[in-house]
Amino acid sequence: MTRRRATHAGSWYSDGKNKLDGELGKWLNHADTPVTAARAIISPHAGLAYCGETGAHGFKSINPATTRRIIVLGPSHNRYLSGCALSKCAKFETPLYDLTTDSETVSELYKSELFTDFDVYDDENEHSLEMQYPYIAKVMEGYKDNFKIVSIIVGDVSGDHAKQYAKVLEPLLADPHTVFVISSDFCHWGSRFSYCNVNGENDIPIWQAITKLDRLGMDTIESLNSSAFQTYLSKTSNTICGRRPILLLLATIEEHSSRNPSSDPKFSFLHYSQSSRCVKKGDSSVSYASGALTIS
Repeated sequence: MTRRRATHAGSWYSDGKNKLDGELGKWLNHADTPVTAARAIISPHAGLAYCGETGAHGFKSINPATTRRIIVLGPSHNRYLSGCALSKCAKFETPLYDLTTDSETVSELYKSELFTDFDVYDDENEHSLEMQYPYIAKVMEGYKDNFKIVSIIVGDVSGDHAKQYAKVLEPLLADPHTVFVISSDFCHWGSRFSYCNVNGENDIPIWQAITKLDRLGMDTIESLNSSAFQTYLSKTSNTICGRRPILLLLATIEEHSSRNPSSDPKFSFLHYSQSSRCVKKGDSSVSYASGALTIS
């Protein structure tokens, strides 16, 4: 049985069980969200010292009592990947407790022939999925024997390709006991990210221009229109690292709506922050946003 090590513990987040538990609990206690039964969330994946407060708002909108399966989708930062791959690990270490793979769901996804393997070496080097595991463990701690996870790493996926994956993922989204966790930061601004676009907003501070750029993207995501999101990315080139996992979510929601015309999906962003406020061209920042999907 392959166990994925918590390779970013001790650097990106606390590796001590009690310390991590206290930090996550504090952020969750301070989070205020009107959503109590999210079917999907968007959550940041930077070091928790930077994005833990924002991430708490999404995770607090999950109802752990009714959740039996969590599908985690994150971008591949370190390895080029065509399409999507599934983690080969059976267990995922966190300082709180190990998470367990839903092997039955993984087997069903493989049958679609759309997924490849993500080997353990690449898995342990990738942070986008791991940074969701501590919050998953914390939120689900009262029900830790009642749920399992599926970890999907998302590579190069076009709009048409996303529609193929959506047909496979839709039955999971339709299950009221399944929650999708979409791992993504928002704008990476500054010369070290090769992105200094202010989207024509030259008369306001840079950090405010970044906020407007991100808000436009968040509004587009809330419209639940995958084509509009692709157009937004094409026009702005905003450096949303989880743009492809987000695109998969939007395509899957569209597929769900086409199969269930009476359903009423709604996505709302709950919190937004930046790692720092950029005021001059030499500055840099990363933006974080969390939001939740409901389906009635």
